[in-house]
Amino acid sequence: MTHLAAVQAPTAPAPSGGKAITLQFNNNTLLSLLLGDHDRHLVRIEQALGVRLSCRGNRVAIAGDASRVDLAQGVLRGLWRRLEKGESVGRAEIEAAIRLSDAENDPRLPLSDLPAIRTRRGAVAARSPGQVAYMESLANHEMVFGVGPAGTGKTYLAVAQAVAMLQAGKVDRIVLSRPAVEAGERLGFLPGDMKEKIDPYLRPLYDALHDMMPADQVIRRMTNGEIEVAPLAFMRGRTLAHCYAILDEAQNTTPMQMKMFLTRMGEGTRMVVTGDLSQVDLPNGVRSGLRDALDTVEGIQGIGVVRFEQRDVVRHPLVARIVGAYDQRDAALGDARRERERPETGG
Repeated sequence: MTHLAAVQAPTAPAPSGGKAITLQFNNNTLLSLLLGDHDRHLVRIEQALGVRLSCRGNRVAIAGDASRVDLAQGVLRGLWRRLEKGESVGRAEIEAAIRLSDAENDPRLPLSDLPAIRTRRGAVAARSPGQVAYMESLANHEMVFGVGPAGTGKTYLAVAQAVAMLQAGKVDRIVLSRPAVEAGERLGFLPGDMKEKIDPYLRPLYDALHDMMPADQVIRRMTNGEIEVAPLAFMRGRTLAHCYAILDEAQNTTPMQMKMFLTRMGEGTRMVVTGDLSQVDLPNGVRSGLRDALDTVEGIQGIGVVRFEQRDVVRHPLVARIVGAYDQRDAALGDARRERERPETGG
């Protein structure tokens, strides 16, 4: 077992009102992986957590505000545990550790204790506070709504849970579905037959499946009916029993379509509904079935609802800032509209 110890740092005096500690790592090979090329991992942790990090030999000194030093220490210890277990530490893992450690009002869970979805291709771990709550909800509820911006892992984690349950024999099949409403496009104008028109639209679901299991296994399971990927319209009149059903892009359902899907649930079935209410492509005046469902069924026993936020975006850090900029603009436009609609009072 590689030795890791935290001691007071005599060479890094704490700033006024601050704190300074040193972590000692007795495996230089793993330490180089922790630091990253040209210490880029340390630089990123410094920027994100507002601390000073410096490495001399096999020691990393941390200095800054006491609470931020504790966060940085937790990040480094969690990443070190990954390396000790033979797991990789790259940019994605650094960003995940930062998000999880710097999450206000969320449990400070060490990385080793976070929930994971285990498929035969390996474990899929949570990379944000929202993903922690989502994965726990997927494990504990028969019906789950995952709502929030793109890039938060709503669909990917739902597919991972579905594959894990299929491979463990807990469900007989997987049904993946999307409403056939396009972002500014129309299927009728695309070339080819119905399958050729629909397949590109369902591509994100196929991509997630191929990340979870070998391509030949995906093809075999789709051929024998264990995995079905189909537009929402194909669900009408069916009862989905002993399966894992996922409705993606649910913000583009109508209330009637959403009710139809939710009432397909049969014995031994798990259902997950994912969507982003900021990206509704329905015609003006048509209420989103996802919003309607949340207003109707949230709070019912056995249904889990997880709302992702900007900080849960696990794509490139710039994506989170773009999402935040759009949210701020939409909030400002909403405030301006309410101001215009406010009735004038007579003087």
